[in-house]
Amino acid sequence: MNTSSARAEQFEELRPLLFSIAYRLLGSVAEAEDAVQDTWLRYAASPTIPRSPRAFLSAMVTRASIDVLRSARVRREAYVGPWFPEPLLEDPYDDPERAAELADSVSMAALLLLERLTPAERAVFVLREVFGFDFPAVAEAVGRSEVACRQLAVRARRHMDAGRPRFEADRAGRTELAARFCDALRDGDVDALRDLLAADVQMAGDGGGKAPALARTVFGVENVARLLASVFPSMADIDGKVEPREVNGQPGVILRDREGAVAGVLTLEVLDGRIQAIRSVLNPDKLAHLGPLADPWAVARDLQQARQRRG
Repeated sequence: MNTSSARAEQFEELRPLLFSIAYRLLGSVAEAEDAVQDTWLRYAASPTIPRSPRAFLSAMVTRASIDVLRSARVRREAYVGPWFPEPLLEDPYDDPERAAELADSVSMAALLLLERLTPAERAVFVLREVFGFDFPAVAEAVGRSEVACRQLAVRARRHMDAGRPRFEADRAGRTELAARFCDALRDGDVDALRDLLAADVQMAGDGGGKAPALARTVFGVENVARLLASVFPSMADIDGKVEPREVNGQPGVILRDREGAVAGVLTLEVLDGRIQAIRSVLNPDKLAHLGPLADPWAVARDLQQARQRRG
């Protein structure tokens, strides 16, 4: 096998890992895929023959992601409304020895916590705490000394531990709760929704100015239950679908129009058998990787008309 073919094979074997690193750093499927592609182009053109392709390529994708992250922060400051990560249905990287770290680190709540870190802190935390790289490899990736990386790791871990969300450990229980939640949404059953929501539940939406979204975060079981019950039963009236699906390693919902096109995604944080937070992602720019997209304004208009017919 020639060098070019060997490199291509090595890269494809490591692609799931590289994407998973980039996604956690960027919170964007599209930007992560671009960082991985940039890494391949640089690797294919590099004269270096690394002793560890895994460490070498992980360092390359980390540096590419940090460059994107620095410019992305400027864009996000001008973002309309709350910014949430792009929904991820399946993490391509699997490591049974680090299953818990991988699952927790890809949740919406964890990704939003990572947003509070500096790019260097974020990179050190992801490489060290999530993927288990040793400090020499981390230092090579972020271009800092091992001593500096250890200090960054301590700061990052302190920030993450202070706000780290807790999740329902019972996977089967979470799945069952999500199914009950979808049933209650379809039926507009306020009582059933109350039973599923935590007393201090909150709901927020990301439309990015490109889709109808909540003007502000809604707090409290009564307010959230009534909001959900007022909107989602009309999905059936317009032949839309409320589809339970795991999103970012947690229970979620995909909303589809009558043609099956994606209209939005809901993610649920579950603890102690109750939904603690609901985040809706409606910005079509963040949903394109999920398949054909619905027109969010048309769906909102149809829902409004359906609610008016219901009286």
